[in-house]
Amino acid sequence: MQDSMNELSSFFAEAAGLTDAQLDRLVPEADGNELAAAMRWSLFAGGKRFRPAMLLAAGRVCGATDQDLISSAASVELIHTYSLIHDDLPSMDDDDLRRGRETCHKRFGEATAILAGDALQALAFQTIATDERLNADLRVTLLSELGDAAACMVKGQHLDLESEGKEVDLAELERIHRNKTGALIRFAVVAGARIADADDGKIEVAARYGEKIGLLFQIVDDILDVTQTTESLGKTAGKDETSSKAAYPKIVGLETARQLAETISREAAELAAELGDNDGVLTEAAEYLLRRQS
Repeated sequence: MQDSMNELSSFFAEAAGLTDAQLDRLVPEADGNELAAAMRWSLFAGGKRFRPAMLLAAGRVCGATDQDLISSAASVELIHTYSLIHDDLPSMDDDDLRRGRETCHKRFGEATAILAGDALQALAFQTIATDERLNADLRVTLLSELGDAAACMVKGQHLDLESEGKEVDLAELERIHRNKTGALIRFAVVAGARIADADDGKIEVAARYGEKIGLLFQIVDDILDVTQTTESLGKTAGKDETSSKAAYPKIVGLETARQLAETISREAAELAAELGDNDGVLTEAAEYLLRRQS
């Protein structure tokens, strides 16, 4: 188990390096350009690059090359970072800390933060649209599915805000997080398989795996919010309770939330095996999400 987790850590480090290099090319430093500085502030704040890593992992499992995958992987991180900037705004979650340092609006002001998020979102779609390593039909499919995932993410954020201070059942909570967190992770896994020209059966398995780990990611996130410190998380701990947000420990209790996470992790591992996860990265990713501490 320890050897497998070490291999997973090495893969995540490799995926982050590949993603960061591509992001650096897409958003280069520009002296005196405050908008570019704000974009880079949030892009290079030390995130785990989990979503692009899952795109790379799924693509590799299905036979794609890193060169074919990397632009789409970077696009996923561009969308994710835009969402974090906007989520942190005073009109949304109103947070001062992200990834262990000031949020974008605290550093650059609210207007520049909004524009930085807008620019990152637009760049994500442009990056896929101009990726000449992929054929035109595939680019159109990826753009359509990324647009759908981004729209679901926005819908989930709205549902999350609307649920604050209200009684929410488990089914509604799952609906919130399948949209807010799960949709983009699902897209990442499916996109990797599509770029590898996987057949319809594997695409379906990839989608189900992505749904599972997307939900698992959020359940564990909710658990960490009530069990970890601000220092360990790199963002404000206890925010869900302070904001009266709908969260798994609040709805089903901490122990039941942990049991639910265990079940979903096992289901995700079974789907990874069905996808042909010979090197074990997708399988170990499900275990990593279950055991992560930040």
